Amino acid sequence: MSNTSQKLSVLEKIGYGLGDFAANLIFQTLLTFLAFFYTDVYKIPAGTASIIIFIGGFIGAFFNIMMGVIADRTQTRWGKFRPWILWTALPFGIGAVLSFLTPNFGENGKIIYTLLTYFFLVIIYSANNLPYVALSGVLTGDMKERNSLSSYRFVAVMVAQFIIQSLLLPLVLILGHGDKAIGFKNTMILFAVTGVICLLITFFTTKERIIPAENQKSSVKQDFADLAKNGPWLVMLLVTILVFITLSLKGGMYVFYFKYYLDPAAQTIFLKDIGFTAFVHELNNALITMGLVDFQWPGDVPTSAFSLFNAGGILFMIFGILFSKSLADAFGKRNIYITFIFLSAISLLLFNFYGRTAIAMVFLTQLAHGFIYGVTIPLLWAMIADVADYSEWKNNRRATATVFSAMLVGLKIGISIGGALGAAFLSKYGYVAEEVNQVPAAVEGIKLSVSIYPGFIFIISAVLLCFYVIDKKMEIGIERDLKERRGN
Repeated sequence: MSNTSQKLSVLEKIGYGLGDFAANLIFQTLLTFLAFFYTDVYKIPAGTASIIIFIGGFIGAFFNIMMGVIADRTQTRWGKFRPWILWTALPFGIGAVLSFLTPNFGENGKIIYTLLTYFFLVIIYSANNLPYVALSGVLTGDMKERNSLSSYRFVAVMVAQFIIQSLLLPLVLILGHGDKAIGFKNTMILFAVTGVICLLITFFTTKERIIPAENQKSSVKQDFADLAKNGPWLVMLLVTILVFITLSLKGGMYVFYFKYYLDPAAQTIFLKDIGFTAFVHELNNALITMGLVDFQWPGDVPTSAFSLFNAGGILFMIFGILFSKSLADAFGKRNIYITFIFLSAISLLLFNFYGRTAIAMVFLTQLAHGFIYGVTIPLLWAMIADVADYSEWKNNRRATATVFSAMLVGLKIGISIGGALGAAFLSKYGYVAEEVNQVPAAVEGIKLSVSIYPGFIFIISAVLLCFYVIDKKMEIGIERDLKERRGN
């Protein structure tokens, strides 16, 4: 192995982070709006949308395993993982646009089109994102630098998340002149072009430094046998599945929560009281003065409240991320993750106890949840990189992409289950797309889907992490031993 104690430059950390910014322009859109797009924009029945999302996620999960095997055995002058970021950048952008078009087909034609485009997107996403996340494990072997890299990366993720969850719906209405179908198409074209550029920057600004020894030989069977004996990997796989079930479920249901659960009149009063309505009025006047009449902030109250809700949560997540490295360095990744994922669960459970007019409490709880959950965000992927080191430490073989591919399988399974659950709950509880007055069961189901269900899943995640053995003391020992081995 090469010596990996060197530090990473700020430029390389930013360049690496832009890759996740690009991925999350698309990933966060899928996480937050795919069920809404399928049911309310493309008019696919909720039950059918649930099946499409579920199957597509598992196809992506299976392809992640294949990509792990392929990427670990890729040999180019650019390394193992960087070339895949280059090769898949343009197809990824094309797939994102195709998945949010609304061709005028019949009901069966719509289903076939969404199946093909969504499956294509998740396959290309796997071919791009698996090498990207594995790249973090070979840029440096210094665990503190790895924590720092994760913090840069996830600030970029939060910026992308801010854009999607706070500004996407207004952008859709603005760029589509009120037509959501046209708006989604134009917005995704904008995101796709931006994403391709960012992925190219990632390719040109990063360098792979941890290189397996030339005499390392291992079969695919051996790689997976190593995983099967890796207890921390199994724990992180289960935790990853549960975390992304939660994120996908609640993330996809918030738009329905604001549109159908929270009282519109109470939302209007809240936005006026905090000065947001006056701000939007001044903003629109300024845009008119500049001749940008087509770029007026939409007057739809739930859209504004939903966007502001997400914006506040994301800003506080960024604050949480800034504390993540120092807390992890002081107390260890595992201990901090357990503590803060449990506190995140408590904050989610609180949403169940708020009435339809308790808008201020909903927003305050979101800010608290944002900060608490933000602390955990960089730690998940830093811990997975540590699992790759643990495997090398135990087995004297490194299979970075295989370890990360297994975790991305968990991510895809979690997203597919969470997204499918959201659409399935809508169908089960009697939701009717665009119906102003939903039946009480549908409204209650929407509330449960952003509170009780995700809260309990996070609690299970915290319990599972108690069985993750890589504590701070072991982190230090593994890092020391691997540096000595690689130096020899």
